[in-house]
Amino acid sequence: MNCEVCQLKELELEHFEIREVLRCILHTILFHRALGLVRPKDVDLELFDITYVQCGEAELEKKINEKIEQFVCWVEKHPNKKSQICLSFYEVKNKQASWFSNKIERLYWEQWYINLNVTQHIKVHSSKYHHPKVVDPGEGALEDRNARSAALEASLREVLFQIIKFVNEKKDHVPPIPNLEGAVSFPYEITIPSSSDSAFGMDMIKRMLQTGHPTMLS
Repeated sequence: MNCEVCQLKELELEHFEIREVLRCILHTILFHRALGLVRPKDVDLELFDITYVQCGEAELEKKINEKIEQFVCWVEKHPNKKSQICLSFYEVKNKQASWFSNKIERLYWEQWYINLNVTQHIKVHSSKYHHPKVVDPGEGALEDRNARSAALEASLREVLFQIIKFVNEKKDHVPPIPNLEGAVSFPYEITIPSSSDSAFGMDMIKRMLQTGHPTMLS
């Protein structure tokens, strides 16, 4: 099976921007690959002048938030490090059991790589609602923060257009819709870096072997 891979533009962002940026990107991809019943829900970002659409499904939103929190924890343990999050869509096929394989096989047909470079600049602290508060920035530092925020907003817009362009151009590889309940008709998984880089690398290699498609890593 041919697996289409989309490497999204790398985004440079700060810790307090992770949640909003990832929610925006993951929900946008899943909305455009949702062929089931959806209740479109417009969401305005608090940090940027951008609106995106969610599927309006509580279970989907919960799963995304859980993965984002896991990623945030990983970032806190690996500061100032580039990272990838992979959103994969797959088919489930029954496979003849043998001594080295399971009966069920996942055939990946599309993978999205979200590339992030989380940096540390002015120290911030967040409330329980994750609203950042800047600790006494100087005028120059504030101007620098505003410039970086504007640059990130522009780059995030580019990523959203990249997603829309990809889903509009890449259609032939999408398999028949399975009989699944929920907004997102296809099985999917969100992979974040593990506690050890080697484990994440091995997971990517395993996925390459399953798809037969060269996966590009940053």
